[in-house]
Amino acid sequence: MDAATLAGLLNPPQLAAVLHVDGPLLVFAGAGSGKTRVITHRIAHLLDLGVAPWRVLAVTFTNKAAGEMRERVARLVGDGPARELWLSTFHALGARLLRRYADKAGLRKDFAIYDDADQRAVMNRVYDDLKIDDKHHPVRGTLTAIDRAKQEAQTAAMAQDAARSVDELLVARAWQEYERRLQVNNAVDFGDLIARTTRLLEADLAVRTELQERFVHVLVDEFQDTNGAQYRTLRALTGLRRNLCVVGDDDQAIYRWRGADVRNIRYFRRDHPDARVLKLEENYRSTQRILRAANAVIGHATEREGKVLFTKNPEGSALDLVVGEDERDEARRLAERIKGSLARGTAPGEVALFYRIHAQSRPLEEALRAAGVAYVVLGGMRFYERAEVKDLLAYLRLLLNPTDDVSLLRVVNTPPRKLGKTTLERLQAHGTARGSSLWKLLASGDYPSDVGPAARKNLQEFYKLLSRLRNEARAAPEAPWELARRAYEDTGYRAMLEAHDDPENEARRENLAELLGSIKDWQESTPEPSLGAYLESVTLDAGAAEGQRGECVSMMTVHSAKGLEFDEVFLVALEEGMFPYKGIDLGADREELEEERRLAYVAITRARKHLTVSFARFRQIFGQTRVGVPSRFLEELPADLLSSPLPRGGLRAQASAGAYAGARSPGPWSRHGPARDAGTRAARAVAGAPPETLVDDGPRLVRDEDLAPPPTGSVRYRKGMRVRHAKFGAGRVQAVEPGPELKVVVYFPSLGAEKRLLAEYLQPL
Repeated sequence: MDAATLAGLLNPPQLAAVLHVDGPLLVFAGAGSGKTRVITHRIAHLLDLGVAPWRVLAVTFTNKAAGEMRERVARLVGDGPARELWLSTFHALGARLLRRYADKAGLRKDFAIYDDADQRAVMNRVYDDLKIDDKHHPVRGTLTAIDRAKQEAQTAAMAQDAARSVDELLVARAWQEYERRLQVNNAVDFGDLIARTTRLLEADLAVRTELQERFVHVLVDEFQDTNGAQYRTLRALTGLRRNLCVVGDDDQAIYRWRGADVRNIRYFRRDHPDARVLKLEENYRSTQRILRAANAVIGHATEREGKVLFTKNPEGSALDLVVGEDERDEARRLAERIKGSLARGTAPGEVALFYRIHAQSRPLEEALRAAGVAYVVLGGMRFYERAEVKDLLAYLRLLLNPTDDVSLLRVVNTPPRKLGKTTLERLQAHGTARGSSLWKLLASGDYPSDVGPAARKNLQEFYKLLSRLRNEARAAPEAPWELARRAYEDTGYRAMLEAHDDPENEARRENLAELLGSIKDWQESTPEPSLGAYLESVTLDAGAAEGQRGECVSMMTVHSAKGLEFDEVFLVALEEGMFPYKGIDLGADREELEEERRLAYVAITRARKHLTVSFARFRQIFGQTRVGVPSRFLEELPADLLSSPLPRGGLRAQASAGAYAGARSPGPWSRHGPARDAGTRAARAVAGAPPETLVDDGPRLVRDEDLAPPPTGSVRYRKGMRVRHAKFGAGRVQAVEPGPELKVVVYFPSLGAEKRLLAEYLQPL
């Protein structure tokens, strides 16, 4: 691993990064540019120069990345030296240092590390003792606030001093009691592994000096993902020799929501003004066209280190553009393309579907199953396996079959009804002894003698609630959507999720809105809908086998795709409001829009050979329908990269009204279709109809009051004309049947069938 050998293995910038031994080094490593190769060869070169393995520290963010890095180093230098390296994740490094200096950190060496479930159990007991209402201040929200503070190495005392509101004081109070219990239990949580290490290094000169003497070289992978505490730890460890090499890419900084701070790259330059800066821009992964697409999108970022990816790989095929009438049609078209690719010999494990949020997976999963394509959902559960979805379905099952003890136990204390584990265990034992279902016990009031009056009252309230919902179900079994909506609201589930506006609760609300929308879709497209028929269909649907990763097409959010690569990538729902997500206002949310842009860049650069992008003219999401406006990221692609031209009327057509600067968050949505006024004009533009003057200031959404049908005689229906129906969505006219009552035959992609309808119920697009 001397300079001559390395010159034959690395390109010039990679070689320069490996050979720069003394002093700080900042390496900007573009996607697919060989950053892991640089780190592993740099370690090998340091060992070749005589640096002892135990004096080299390398840190990254996942156990998988750390394991792969160690394996690659072992192939270069042998297993022995590779085992002696300090090569791990940040959290593993923190645990190792805290055990080494446990007495100085106020711990015993055998301290326990609490995971998420353990933390919730401790905080639940704190809430009980402090009489904190979980409905108004959810445990999960308090733990999230504590974790965010620990990412900056803050303490409960600091939070107490800084509190400026009742909520902040409550969090600080709960945090102090939480920390006291951890101390009694000789335990730390994941946040402590970094925060305690940071505070120890900064406060104890002897420890800091010893470690600075030990580690001659420190290397950091994925530096753009570090948070404040991690950056301070690195600064403390390298203060003596300053041999700190950080490798990362500000264009791939996509984890701000979990504490990562891309500004650490700027802080590194501030703290190391003499640092050497190198850029790795040659990509070894993707075709030229894919890289041109990535450069076009990221080139619009306002704050980044200038880089342009290039490659010696072939030019490759054009990016396929798929335009669906709605999300079902989009999913069907994508599934057909994937099935065709597999038939041509592409390995299933080399195909991936990316979406922005988990709630988008449902129509894609359904389309893949219908096409007979095996898939696996990575980085998240399948839609019907998500806890909140299973909870609402459990309520619906109880409306049909209240003797279903499994469903009853799932929801009897969800939302929380102050029914402890012991109470429910006693109730189950009592039912078993009597050979009775739990529902019968509730109906008869036959409770165990050791169940207290408060628990009895809460159980009886649950029984009354469910009885009322069951009566409604018996009165209207053909309306599962209305029953689901009432269950969501009347049980308090919706209020529970809305009580605290954290990202996890927001995701749960979105998933349940998507579930309600799918139930309404099913109800309106089924000849004889009923609650029982729906539950049977969804049970069979959710139970379909997926197969194993590697043997299946992969489905995931773009966040989960970071660090992966595939021969073929399908990037779906490139519409304003979906990607970038929620119609971000550029003026007010510049940082969020910048991160969305980086996320799009990450998605594009996962593709090796072929990339397909898609959008839908109309999309039902979270139970609402909106007109689809092509994403700004889609419009920024050079026209010659796409297999077909974009429909007219996207953001560029609306730029004069200020929409391109940042599409505004939409108002109330309706699933029925476009209005006859500005909504129809926006729809016509998106559909590629002759342009009209657009007076709206963003993607215009349709309200129920806009849906008055036009006078039948004022519309000239013709074959091929696009129309919309309030129930069946968008379709295309197949035939016109004149008569006293004008009838039109329309093909609806959402149904995969034709319908003969009275013209008065259609709206032209």
